[in-house]
Amino acid sequence: MASAQKIIDILKKQNITHAIGVPDNGSARIYELLRKDQEIDVITVTREGEAFAIAAGLYIGGKKPVIIIQNTGFLESGDAFRGTVFNMQIPVVVFIGYRGYHNRDAEGKWVDSVATFLEPTLKAWNLPYKMCETDADIGCIDWAFEKATETSLPAAVLLIGHAT
Repeated sequence: MASAQKIIDILKKQNITHAIGVPDNGSARIYELLRKDQEIDVITVTREGEAFAIAAGLYIGGKKPVIIIQNTGFLESGDAFRGTVFNMQIPVVVFIGYRGYHNRDAEGKWVDSVATFLEPTLKAWNLPYKMCETDADIGCIDWAFEKATETSLPAAVLLIGHAT
Protein backbone atom coordinates (compact mmCIF):
# COMPACT_ATOMS: atom_id res chain seq x y z
CA MET A 1 0.00 0.00 0.00
CA ALA A 2 0.96 3.62 -0.12
CA SER A 3 3.29 5.09 2.46
CA ALA A 4 1.51 5.86 5.72
CA GLN A 5 3.59 9.02 6.13
CA LYS A 6 2.58 10.28 2.68
CA ILE A 7 -1.06 9.70 3.54
CA ILE A 8 -0.65 11.64 6.78
CA ASP A 9 1.15 14.47 4.96
CA ILE A 10 -1.88 14.82 2.66
CA LEU A 11 -4.24 14.78 5.65
CA LYS A 12 -2.26 17.64 7.17
CA LYS A 13 -2.28 19.54 3.87
CA GLN A 14 -6.07 19.12 3.85
CA ASN A 15 -6.23 20.58 7.40
CA ILE A 16 -7.73 17.44 8.91
CA THR A 17 -8.40 17.83 12.63
CA HIS A 18 -9.48 14.29 13.56
CA ALA A 19 -9.01 10.71 12.36
CA ILE A 20 -11.78 8.41 13.58
CA GLY A 21 -12.11 4.67 13.29
CA VAL A 22 -11.02 1.20 14.26
CA PRO A 23 -7.40 0.30 13.52
CA ASP A 24 -6.83 -2.92 11.61
CA ASN A 25 -3.77 -4.61 10.13
CA GLY A 26 -3.83 -2.45 7.00
CA SER A 27 -4.23 0.89 8.78
CA ALA A 28 -2.15 0.12 11.89
CA ARG A 29 0.89 2.07 10.63
CA ILE A 30 -1.25 5.11 9.81
CA TYR A 31 -2.73 5.13 13.31
CA GLU A 32 0.70 4.55 14.87
CA LEU A 33 2.18 7.58 13.09
CA LEU A 34 -0.87 9.75 13.80
CA ARG A 35 -0.60 9.03 17.53
CA LYS A 36 3.10 9.91 17.55
CA ASP A 37 2.58 13.08 15.50
CA GLN A 38 -0.35 14.40 17.55
CA GLU A 39 -1.17 17.15 15.03
CA ILE A 40 -4.34 15.27 14.12
CA ASP A 41 -6.43 13.98 17.02
CA VAL A 42 -7.14 10.24 16.87
CA ILE A 43 -10.46 8.89 18.10
CA THR A 44 -10.80 5.12 18.18
CA VAL A 45 -14.29 3.69 18.40
CA THR A 46 -15.63 0.30 19.36
CA ARG A 47 -17.86 -0.07 16.27
CA GLU A 48 -17.36 1.54 12.87
CA GLY A 49 -20.88 2.95 12.83
CA GLU A 50 -19.87 5.20 15.72
CA ALA A 51 -17.19 6.76 13.52
CA PHE A 52 -19.81 8.19 11.16
CA ALA A 53 -21.84 9.77 13.98
CA ILE A 54 -18.73 11.24 15.60
CA ALA A 55 -17.48 12.58 12.26
CA ALA A 56 -20.85 14.23 11.63
CA GLY A 57 -20.80 15.88 15.06
CA LEU A 58 -17.25 17.10 14.63
CA TYR A 59 -18.05 18.54 11.21
CA ILE A 60 -21.12 20.35 12.54
CA GLY A 61 -18.89 21.68 15.32
CA GLY A 62 -16.49 23.22 12.80
CA LYS A 63 -13.85 20.47 12.61
CA LYS A 64 -12.59 18.53 9.58
CA PRO A 65 -12.51 14.78 10.31
CA VAL A 66 -11.69 11.71 8.25
CA ILE A 67 -12.80 8.16 8.90
CA ILE A 68 -10.35 5.24 8.65
CA ILE A 69 -11.95 1.77 8.77
CA GLN A 70 -11.84 -1.65 7.12
CA ASN A 71 -14.35 -2.88 4.54
CA THR A 72 -15.92 -5.36 6.97
CA GLY A 73 -16.69 -2.53 9.38
CA PHE A 74 -17.95 -0.30 6.61
CA LEU A 75 -20.45 -2.94 5.54
CA GLU A 76 -21.55 -3.39 9.15
CA SER A 77 -22.12 0.35 9.56
CA GLY A 78 -24.39 0.93 6.56
CA ASP A 79 -27.29 2.47 8.44
CA ALA A 80 -24.98 4.76 10.41
CA PHE A 81 -23.41 5.89 7.11
CA ARG A 82 -26.83 6.50 5.56
CA GLY A 83 -28.38 8.20 8.57
CA THR A 84 -25.50 10.55 9.32
CA VAL A 85 -22.88 11.59 6.78
CA PHE A 86 -24.99 10.76 3.70
CA ASN A 87 -28.40 12.12 4.75
CA MET A 88 -26.84 15.06 6.57
CA GLN A 89 -24.62 15.83 3.53
CA ILE A 90 -21.37 15.78 5.50
CA PRO A 91 -18.42 16.04 3.06
CA VAL A 92 -16.20 13.59 4.91
CA VAL A 93 -13.55 11.41 3.29
CA VAL A 94 -13.70 7.76 4.31
CA PHE A 95 -10.58 5.62 4.03
CA ILE A 96 -11.65 2.00 3.68
CA GLY A 97 -9.14 -0.83 3.97
CA TYR A 98 -9.88 -3.29 1.16
CA ARG A 99 -9.41 -6.55 3.04
CA GLY A 100 -9.28 -9.56 0.73
CA TYR A 101 -8.44 -7.63 -2.45
CA HIS A 102 -5.36 -9.71 -3.24
CA ASN A 103 -6.71 -13.02 -1.88
CA ARG A 104 -7.93 -14.87 -4.94
CA ASP A 105 -8.03 -18.51 -5.89
CA ALA A 106 -6.47 -20.10 -8.99
CA GLU A 107 -9.47 -18.98 -11.08
CA GLY A 108 -9.18 -15.36 -9.94
CA LYS A 109 -12.24 -15.43 -7.67
CA TRP A 110 -12.02 -13.76 -4.29
CA VAL A 111 -11.44 -16.08 -1.37
CA ASP A 112 -12.71 -13.58 1.21
CA SER A 113 -16.35 -12.74 0.48
CA VAL A 114 -16.03 -9.21 1.87
CA ALA A 115 -13.98 -8.28 -1.21
CA THR A 116 -16.87 -9.46 -3.38
CA PHE A 117 -19.37 -7.17 -1.67
CA LEU A 118 -17.44 -3.92 -1.17
CA GLU A 119 -17.50 -2.23 -4.57
CA PRO A 120 -21.09 -3.20 -5.47
CA THR A 121 -22.15 -1.82 -2.09
CA LEU A 122 -20.27 1.44 -2.62
CA LYS A 123 -21.96 1.83 -6.00
CA ALA A 124 -25.42 0.99 -4.61
CA TRP A 125 -24.95 3.54 -1.83
CA ASN A 126 -23.72 6.22 -4.26
CA LEU A 127 -20.39 6.58 -2.49
CA PRO A 128 -17.80 7.65 -5.08
CA TYR A 129 -14.37 6.07 -4.60
CA LYS A 130 -10.92 5.55 -5.99
CA MET A 131 -8.30 2.94 -5.11
CA CYS A 132 -4.96 3.67 -3.50
CA GLU A 133 -2.52 0.79 -3.67
CA THR A 134 0.88 2.46 -4.05
CA ASP A 135 2.44 5.90 -3.75
CA ALA A 136 1.73 6.33 -7.48
CA ASP A 137 -2.00 6.35 -6.61
CA ILE A 138 -1.71 8.87 -3.76
CA GLY A 139 -3.36 11.62 -5.85
CA CYS A 140 -6.69 9.88 -5.37
CA ILE A 141 -6.72 11.22 -1.81
CA ASP A 142 -6.84 14.83 -3.01
CA TRP A 143 -9.50 13.73 -5.54
CA ALA A 144 -11.64 12.40 -2.67
CA PHE A 145 -11.41 15.68 -0.76
CA GLU A 146 -12.30 17.63 -3.92
CA LYS A 147 -15.24 15.31 -4.65
CA ALA A 148 -16.57 15.58 -1.09
CA THR A 149 -16.32 19.37 -1.14
CA GLU A 150 -17.88 19.63 -4.60
CA THR A 151 -20.88 17.42 -3.75
CA SER A 152 -21.26 18.07 0.01
CA LEU A 153 -21.35 14.29 0.35
CA PRO A 154 -18.87 11.64 1.50
CA ALA A 155 -16.21 10.24 -0.84
CA ALA A 156 -13.98 7.22 -0.28
CA VAL A 157 -10.43 6.07 -0.77
CA LEU A 158 -9.98 2.29 -0.86
CA LEU A 159 -6.67 1.40 0.77
CA ILE A 160 -5.28 -1.77 -0.75
CA GLY A 161 -2.70 -3.67 1.28
CA HIS A 162 -0.89 -2.66 4.46
CA ALA A 163 0.39 0.88 4.93
CA THR A 164 4.16 0.99 5.12
